[in-house]
Amino acid sequence: MSRLTARDFHPEVLKLFDLFVHGLIPRREFLKSAAKYAVAGVTAEGLLNALTPRFAEAQQVKPDDSRIKTRIVDFPSPKGYGKVHGLLAQPANAKGKLPVVLVVHENRGLNPHIEDIARRLALDQFIAFAPDALFPLGGYPGDEDQARALFPKLDQAKTREDFLAAVAALEQLPEGNGKVGVVGFCYGGGISNFLATRLPKLGAAVPFYGAQPAPEDAAKIKVPLLIHYAENDERINEGWPVYETALKKAGVKYEAYIYPGVQHGFNNDTTPRYDEAAARQAWKRTVDFFNAHLRG
Repeated sequence: MSRLTARDFHPEVLKLFDLFVHGLIPRREFLKSAAKYAVAGVTAEGLLNALTPRFAEAQQVKPDDSRIKTRIVDFPSPKGYGKVHGLLAQPANAKGKLPVVLVVHENRGLNPHIEDIARRLALDQFIAFAPDALFPLGGYPGDEDQARALFPKLDQAKTREDFLAAVAALEQLPEGNGKVGVVGFCYGGGISNFLATRLPKLGAAVPFYGAQPAPEDAAKIKVPLLIHYAENDERINEGWPVYETALKKAGVKYEAYIYPGVQHGFNNDTTPRYDEAAARQAWKRTVDFFNAHLRG
Protein backbone atom coordinates (compact mmCIF):
# COMPACT_ATOMS: atom_id res chain seq x y z
CA MET A 1 0.00 0.00 0.00
CA SER A 2 1.42 3.38 -1.04
CA ARG A 3 1.88 6.11 1.52
CA LEU A 4 -0.84 8.76 1.76
CA THR A 5 0.12 12.32 0.85
CA ALA A 6 -1.59 15.69 1.14
CA ARG A 7 -2.94 15.20 -2.37
CA ASP A 8 -5.11 12.35 -1.09
CA PHE A 9 -7.15 14.79 1.04
CA HIS A 10 -9.55 17.58 0.13
CA PRO A 11 -7.83 20.95 0.75
CA GLU A 12 -10.58 21.90 3.19
CA VAL A 13 -9.88 18.79 5.27
CA LEU A 14 -6.24 19.83 5.51
CA LYS A 15 -7.28 23.32 6.62
CA LEU A 16 -9.58 21.85 9.25
CA PHE A 17 -6.81 19.54 10.44
CA ASP A 18 -4.43 22.47 10.76
CA LEU A 19 -6.98 24.31 12.92
CA PHE A 20 -7.54 21.20 15.03
CA VAL A 21 -3.90 20.38 15.71
CA HIS A 22 -3.23 23.98 16.74
CA GLY A 23 -6.11 24.03 19.19
CA LEU A 24 -8.22 26.47 17.20
CA ILE A 25 -11.17 24.10 16.86
CA PRO A 26 -12.15 21.12 19.03
CA ARG A 27 -12.12 17.53 17.81
CA ARG A 28 -15.90 17.39 17.47
CA GLU A 29 -15.90 20.42 15.17
CA PHE A 30 -13.24 18.86 12.97
CA LEU A 31 -15.28 15.65 12.72
CA LYS A 32 -18.51 17.50 11.99
CA SER A 33 -16.99 19.75 9.34
CA ALA A 34 -14.81 17.07 7.75
CA ALA A 35 -17.75 14.67 7.38
CA LYS A 36 -18.94 16.44 4.23
CA TYR A 37 -15.64 15.58 2.54
CA ALA A 38 -15.66 11.91 3.53
CA VAL A 39 -16.13 9.75 0.42
CA ALA A 40 -15.89 6.12 -0.65
CA GLY A 41 -16.87 4.81 2.75
CA VAL A 42 -14.24 6.79 4.64
CA THR A 43 -15.63 8.47 7.75
CA ALA A 44 -14.52 11.75 9.29
CA GLU A 45 -12.96 9.69 12.07
CA GLY A 46 -11.11 7.75 9.39
CA LEU A 47 -9.81 10.98 7.87
CA LEU A 48 -8.51 12.11 11.25
CA ASN A 49 -6.89 8.75 11.87
CA ALA A 50 -5.21 8.87 8.45
CA LEU A 51 -3.71 12.27 9.28
CA THR A 52 -2.43 11.16 12.68
CA PRO A 53 1.36 10.75 13.03
CA ARG A 54 2.97 7.35 12.42
CA PHE A 55 6.14 7.72 14.45
CA ALA A 56 7.58 4.23 14.13
CA GLU A 57 7.14 4.11 10.35
CA ALA A 58 8.98 7.42 9.85
CA GLN A 59 11.86 6.91 12.27
CA GLN A 60 15.19 7.48 10.51
CA VAL A 61 17.69 7.02 13.34
CA LYS A 62 17.06 4.38 15.96
CA PRO A 63 17.66 5.35 19.61
CA ASP A 64 20.32 2.64 19.91
CA ASP A 65 22.17 3.60 16.70
CA SER A 66 25.84 2.95 17.44
CA ARG A 67 26.92 6.07 15.53
CA ILE A 68 25.44 8.36 18.18
CA LYS A 69 25.00 8.54 21.92
CA THR A 70 22.03 10.04 23.72
CA ARG A 71 21.09 10.84 27.27
CA ILE A 72 18.45 12.73 29.21
CA VAL A 73 19.76 15.89 30.82
CA ASP A 74 18.45 18.72 33.00
CA PHE A 75 19.59 22.34 32.99
CA PRO A 76 18.68 24.96 35.60
CA SER A 77 16.06 27.57 34.67
CA PRO A 78 15.57 29.83 37.69
CA LYS A 79 13.36 32.34 35.83
CA GLY A 80 11.27 29.61 34.20
CA TYR A 81 9.89 26.35 35.57
CA GLY A 82 13.04 25.62 37.57
CA LYS A 83 14.74 23.29 35.13
CA VAL A 84 14.81 22.33 31.48
CA HIS A 85 14.54 18.61 30.76
CA GLY A 86 15.23 16.96 27.44
CA LEU A 87 17.19 14.67 25.13
CA LEU A 88 20.83 15.37 24.32
CA ALA A 89 22.15 13.62 21.20
CA GLN A 90 25.70 13.72 19.86
CA PRO A 91 28.06 11.73 17.64
CA ALA A 92 29.52 8.70 19.37
CA ASN A 93 33.09 9.33 18.22
CA ALA A 94 33.33 13.10 17.88
CA LYS A 95 36.75 14.60 17.24
CA GLY A 96 37.08 18.00 18.87
CA LYS A 97 34.38 20.36 20.08
CA LEU A 98 31.15 20.51 18.10
CA PRO A 99 28.51 23.16 17.45
CA VAL A 100 25.24 22.78 19.33
CA VAL A 101 21.67 23.01 18.05
CA LEU A 102 18.57 23.54 20.18
CA VAL A 103 15.64 21.63 18.65
CA VAL A 104 12.22 23.05 19.52
CA HIS A 105 9.15 20.88 19.06
CA GLU A 106 5.64 21.63 17.86
CA ASN A 107 2.74 22.20 20.26
CA ARG A 108 2.80 18.60 21.49
CA GLY A 109 6.01 18.46 23.48
CA LEU A 110 8.96 16.16 22.93
CA ASN A 111 7.37 13.42 20.86
CA PRO A 112 9.24 10.62 19.03
CA HIS A 113 9.49 12.65 15.82
CA ILE A 114 11.38 15.50 17.47
CA GLU A 115 13.63 13.03 19.26
CA ASP A 116 14.41 11.58 15.83
CA ILE A 117 15.22 15.06 14.49
CA ALA A 118 17.76 15.47 17.31
CA ARG A 119 19.36 12.14 16.44
CA ARG A 120 19.53 13.12 12.76
CA LEU A 121 21.44 16.26 13.71
CA ALA A 122 23.85 14.12 15.73
CA LEU A 123 24.57 12.12 12.56
CA ASP A 124 25.32 15.45 10.86
CA GLN A 125 28.03 16.05 13.50
CA PHE A 126 26.16 18.42 15.78
CA ILE A 127 25.29 18.17 19.44
CA ALA A 128 21.51 18.48 19.57
CA PHE A 129 19.36 19.21 22.58
CA ALA A 130 15.60 18.70 22.33
CA PRO A 131 13.82 19.91 25.48
CA ASP A 132 10.29 18.97 26.49
CA ALA A 133 8.26 22.07 27.31
CA LEU A 134 5.61 19.78 28.81
CA PHE A 135 8.01 18.47 31.46
CA PRO A 136 6.53 20.72 34.21
CA LEU A 137 3.15 19.10 33.48
CA GLY A 138 4.45 15.55 33.53
CA GLY A 139 6.15 15.49 30.13
CA TYR A 140 5.00 14.31 26.72
CA PRO A 141 2.21 11.87 27.60
CA GLY A 142 2.71 9.46 24.70
CA ASP A 143 -0.52 10.55 23.02
CA GLU A 144 -0.80 13.48 20.61
CA ASP A 145 -4.34 14.46 21.64
CA GLN A 146 -3.42 14.47 25.32
CA ALA A 147 -0.28 16.47 24.55
CA ARG A 148 -2.29 19.07 22.64
CA ALA A 149 -4.71 19.36 25.54
CA LEU A 150 -1.86 19.90 28.00
CA PHE A 151 -0.03 22.54 26.01
CA PRO A 152 -2.36 25.52 26.67
CA LYS A 153 -1.91 24.92 30.40
CA LEU A 154 1.73 26.02 30.21
CA ASP A 155 2.68 29.49 31.41
CA GLN A 156 4.31 30.65 28.19
CA ALA A 157 6.33 33.35 29.95
CA LYS A 158 7.99 30.64 32.06
CA THR A 159 8.34 28.31 29.09
CA ARG A 160 10.13 30.98 27.07
CA GLU A 161 12.50 31.53 29.97
CA ASP A 162 13.19 27.79 29.89
CA PHE A 163 14.27 28.02 26.26
CA LEU A 164 16.46 31.03 27.01
CA ALA A 165 18.03 29.08 29.88
CA ALA A 166 18.60 26.11 27.56
CA VAL A 167 20.62 28.24 25.15
CA ALA A 168 22.70 29.67 28.01
CA ALA A 169 23.46 26.15 29.25
CA LEU A 170 24.30 24.85 25.78
CA GLU A 171 26.80 27.66 25.26
CA GLN A 172 28.71 26.26 28.25
CA LEU A 173 28.64 22.58 27.29
CA PRO A 174 32.18 21.22 27.72
CA GLU A 175 31.93 19.21 24.50
CA GLY A 176 30.45 22.14 22.56
CA ASN A 177 32.37 24.84 20.69
CA GLY A 178 30.40 27.65 22.33
CA LYS A 179 28.25 28.32 19.27
CA VAL A 180 24.54 27.53 19.48
CA GLY A 181 21.87 27.56 16.81
CA VAL A 182 18.16 26.83 17.04
CA VAL A 183 15.76 25.04 14.73
CA GLY A 184 12.06 24.81 15.47
CA PHE A 185 8.89 23.61 13.86
CA CYS A 186 5.49 25.37 14.00
CA TYR A 187 5.34 26.38 17.69
CA GLY A 188 9.07 25.77 17.73
CA GLY A 189 9.46 27.99 14.68
CA GLY A 190 7.83 30.78 16.66
CA ILE A 191 10.21 30.09 19.55
CA SER A 192 13.16 30.20 17.12
CA ASN A 193 12.04 33.65 15.99
CA PHE A 194 11.57 34.71 19.62
CA LEU A 195 15.05 33.57 20.63
CA ALA A 196 16.52 35.51 17.72
CA THR A 197 14.92 38.69 19.09
CA ARG A 198 16.33 38.13 22.57
CA LEU A 199 19.78 36.61 22.03
CA PRO A 200 22.09 38.70 19.82
CA LYS A 201 24.92 36.17 20.28
CA LEU A 202 22.85 33.23 19.03
CA GLY A 203 24.75 31.64 16.17
CA ALA A 204 21.84 31.02 13.80
CA ALA A 205 18.06 30.52 13.86
CA VAL A 206 16.03 28.33 11.51
CA PRO A 207 12.25 28.63 11.96
CA PHE A 208 10.08 26.20 10.02
CA TYR A 209 6.61 27.72 9.42
CA GLY A 210 6.74 29.63 12.70
CA ALA A 211 4.76 32.61 14.00
CA GLN A 212 6.55 35.89 13.49
CA PRO A 213 7.56 38.37 16.20
CA ALA A 214 6.15 41.89 16.32
CA PRO A 215 7.97 44.34 14.00
CA GLU A 216 9.47 46.23 16.95
CA ASP A 217 10.98 42.96 18.21
CA ALA A 218 12.12 41.87 14.76
CA ALA A 219 14.10 45.12 14.55
CA LYS A 220 16.28 43.85 17.45
CA ILE A 221 17.47 40.72 15.63
CA LYS A 222 21.23 40.40 15.11
CA VAL A 223 21.12 36.68 14.30
CA PRO A 224 21.34 35.18 10.78
CA LEU A 225 18.01 33.61 9.87
CA LEU A 226 17.00 30.81 7.53
CA ILE A 227 13.21 30.87 7.24
CA HIS A 228 11.09 28.07 5.77
CA TYR A 229 7.43 28.47 4.81
CA ALA A 230 4.86 26.28 3.06
CA GLU A 231 2.93 27.82 0.18
CA ASN A 232 -0.40 26.41 1.36
CA ASP A 233 -0.27 27.84 4.88
CA GLU A 234 -2.35 31.01 4.96
CA ARG A 235 -2.54 31.13 8.76
CA ILE A 236 1.24 31.50 9.16
CA ASN A 237 2.10 33.17 5.87
CA GLU A 238 -0.14 36.17 6.47
CA GLY A 239 2.46 37.45 8.96
CA TRP A 240 5.41 37.15 6.58
CA PRO A 241 5.15 40.43 4.60
CA VAL A 242 5.26 42.57 7.75
CA TYR A 243 8.07 40.45 9.20
CA GLU A 244 10.12 40.67 6.01
CA THR A 245 9.69 44.45 5.89
CA ALA A 246 10.95 44.72 9.47
CA LEU A 247 13.94 42.45 8.74
CA LYS A 248 14.92 44.47 5.69
CA LYS A 249 14.55 47.75 7.54
CA ALA A 250 16.77 46.48 10.37
CA GLY A 251 19.37 45.09 7.98
CA VAL A 252 19.00 41.54 9.30
CA LYS A 253 20.82 38.83 7.35
CA TYR A 254 18.19 36.32 6.31
CA GLU A 255 17.25 33.77 3.70
CA ALA A 256 13.59 32.89 3.21
CA TYR A 257 12.02 30.14 1.14
CA ILE A 258 8.38 29.44 0.40
CA TYR A 259 8.10 25.85 -0.83
CA PRO A 260 5.51 25.61 -3.62
CA GLY A 261 2.46 23.40 -3.35
CA VAL A 262 3.15 22.09 0.16
CA GLN A 263 1.32 22.22 3.48
CA HIS A 264 2.16 23.50 6.94
CA GLY A 265 4.15 20.69 8.56
CA PHE A 266 5.72 19.56 5.28
CA ASN A 267 8.95 18.58 7.07
CA ASN A 268 7.19 16.22 9.48
CA ASP A 269 7.56 12.82 7.86
CA THR A 270 5.15 11.12 10.26
CA THR A 271 2.00 12.51 8.59
CA PRO A 272 0.56 12.78 5.05
CA ARG A 273 1.32 16.52 5.02
CA TYR A 274 4.98 15.55 4.60
CA ASP A 275 6.48 16.45 1.24
CA GLU A 276 9.67 14.53 0.59
CA ALA A 277 11.19 16.83 -2.02
CA ALA A 278 10.56 20.02 -0.07
CA ALA A 279 11.65 18.44 3.21
CA ARG A 280 14.91 17.15 1.76
CA GLN A 281 15.70 20.52 0.23
CA ALA A 282 14.80 22.43 3.42
CA TRP A 283 16.84 20.06 5.58
CA LYS A 284 19.91 20.31 3.35
CA ARG A 285 19.65 24.09 3.48
CA THR A 286 19.31 23.89 7.27
CA VAL A 287 22.38 21.72 7.78
CA ASP A 288 24.40 23.83 5.34
CA PHE A 289 23.30 26.99 7.17
CA PHE A 290 24.35 25.62 10.53
CA ASN A 291 27.65 24.43 9.09
CA ALA A 292 28.29 27.91 7.72
CA HIS A 293 27.43 29.80 10.90
CA LEU A 294 28.26 27.48 13.79
CA ARG A 295 31.59 25.92 12.83
CA GLY A 296 35.08 27.41 12.86
